[in-house]
Amino acid sequence: MKKGIIIGVFVLLLLIVAGGFFIWNMMQKPLYEPGMVSAEKNLSAQLTPPSQPQAADSWLVEPDISLHYFSDGQGTPVLVIHGGPGAPFAEPPAGLHALAGKYRFLYYNQRGSGGSTRPIDRFDSPNTYQNMLSLDKTLGLGAQIADIERIRQILGEEKLIIVGHSFGGFLAALYAAEFPAHVRALVLVSPAEMLVMPVPGGGLFEEVKTQLPQSMLPGYEIYLKRYFDFGKLFSYSDAELAALNAEFTPYYAAAAQERGFSVPEGLPGSGGGWMVWGMYVSMGQRHDYRPALRAVTAPVLIIHGEKDLQTEQASRAYVEAFPNAEFTVIANAGHFSFNDQPTAFAGAAGSFLAGIK
Repeated sequence: MKKGIIIGVFVLLLLIVAGGFFIWNMMQKPLYEPGMVSAEKNLSAQLTPPSQPQAADSWLVEPDISLHYFSDGQGTPVLVIHGGPGAPFAEPPAGLHALAGKYRFLYYNQRGSGGSTRPIDRFDSPNTYQNMLSLDKTLGLGAQIADIERIRQILGEEKLIIVGHSFGGFLAALYAAEFPAHVRALVLVSPAEMLVMPVPGGGLFEEVKTQLPQSMLPGYEIYLKRYFDFGKLFSYSDAELAALNAEFTPYYAAAAQERGFSVPEGLPGSGGGWMVWGMYVSMGQRHDYRPALRAVTAPVLIIHGEKDLQTEQASRAYVEAFPNAEFTVIANAGHFSFNDQPTAFAGAAGSFLAGIK
């Protein structure tokens, strides 16, 4: 009897260890690979958007997914993709508003953030892997990239001009890799250091740590442990995850202040809950998306703030990946160079856009 119990316990432990290894292994691998969206693989709906309602401030990209947007300016349409993840623009940044006489900038809230549809509140299933798959399909990289393509179709534009900031720059780059024939030009402002994972040197979270005052370091270490506790991830609600994401803001703001810059209120990340983790789950912990960018022949401008917490090398990685890219540094600017130095930013972006054929 005892022997049977011992064997049973041993088998149970083996199953637990095997299950843990399986989940850890799946977290390592990306669920999204370039080419999946254009092939309409692993999407929750077709790429063709439904008929549009009369609402002047939303796009219907799926029958049950609506994206809030606003516009600024008149002229050639330019789609603006916000960063965070999950940090929509509350108003036009000064550096882009300065160009609104020639361009109509369209700012939208990505699905799962801001005023757009938030399709997931909680996960009831105890199956972590199935939850990962569902989260990826509903709010992951593929879902976000598909929305950009649906917006293009809604606008009736054969080719898009896209401005992407931070994580939005990363999304814009992946969209261009999926649909190179539908991209007229890209302006990527401090695009997120996400093309290759693991991130060399630990990336933004480690860079913030190097800039924080000593008094904030203990709290930051505790926060990171909570933030990266993947075992607890699927116990949260969307609102609870949004609050957890927002806790990063004061640490980021303090680190930016050490560089002499402020952070717009509510940034980064406070507008999104599950959508933030949907994209994290999509990319896994090991990938290299750089080869996919070689298919993009459209002109690309990479803008980097001289004193950005993100390194210049991280932004230059995009220049090296695209075959037709140029690079400019905005002096005395941080991660939000369009606000820190709007005149210089508008000069750089405006000159580039004016040269697009």
